Amino acid sequence: MFDIIRYTPARADEWNRFVATSKNGTFLFFRDYMDYHADRFRDHSLMFYRDGGLFALLPANEEGEVLWSHRGLTYGGIIMNEKTTAARVLQLFRELNDYLRAEGFRKVVYKQVPHIFHRIPSEEDAYALTSVCEARLRDRSLSSAILLTTPLKWRRDRRYGANRAFADGIVVQESDDWAGFWQVLTGNLQHKYGARPVHSLEEIQLLHARFPHHIRLFTASKEERLLGGTVLYLTQTVVHTQYISASEEGKRLRAIDALFDELLHHRQWNRPYFDFGTSNEEDGRILVEPLIYQKEGFGGRGICYDCYEYDL
Repeated sequence: MFDIIRYTPARADEWNRFVATSKNGTFLFFRDYMDYHADRFRDHSLMFYRDGGLFALLPANEEGEVLWSHRGLTYGGIIMNEKTTAARVLQLFRELNDYLRAEGFRKVVYKQVPHIFHRIPSEEDAYALTSVCEARLRDRSLSSAILLTTPLKWRRDRRYGANRAFADGIVVQESDDWAGFWQVLTGNLQHKYGARPVHSLEEIQLLHARFPHHIRLFTASKEERLLGGTVLYLTQTVVHTQYISASEEGKRLRAIDALFDELLHHRQWNRPYFDFGTSNEEDGRILVEPLIYQKEGFGGRGICYDCYEYDL
């Protein structure tokens, strides 16, 4: 039997210690990250205890009769440690579902942690979703990742673009000019999609201050004009591009090609994967072909970000 306890801020240190030693958790599950947008989501995160010790976590929020894992995060699901076994995870899901029914929930939306973010294999929850919960795939988005130990060759146009950019005087470096990059990013998203970044400038600066080694900005500039850049999220196993954007001048001068030449060919990340993020609209149903074409030109190939749902 599990003791299922709803998370409270008094348990933050215990929560964070478990995430730090888990086999599939990343810094996105630390409470200092999750709680930056606590005002937008009604938290219903859960902690699972067994035999007097903390066994697993579920970052989650509630919306009416639906439990999400967690809607404010790119990925989520049950966070486990190295001692977790398949049979125990099946039991955990049975008891979780009993708990949720008793709390008045009628549906669960569950976002898995993609396998590239696992420190060691951690897909016991995927098996439980189908064998215990009879879950169905709700949506699937396609990301583009590079296995850094065996990278593919760049497409010729990307290689040409990087060479031309450097010949034109483009300089790539790590930067603290968050405001300058956010101006480029916001202008691009507004022009293309009528949208804004998920994070405001103030939020990303706050998160960078809290996680300076995990959240980093690299920019491409010419004569001190910021032409483009990318925000990297560094986990134990993945260098993930959270944002990529260039100004109109930056696009013309192929600043993004120069940027990723530096990041992929001249930086040592000591992580197996470089992930460019998803290239989809409408919950994964639409593939944005120009966007994924660029990422595949750098050698990226498909990784799925899956979201399931099931009725209680």
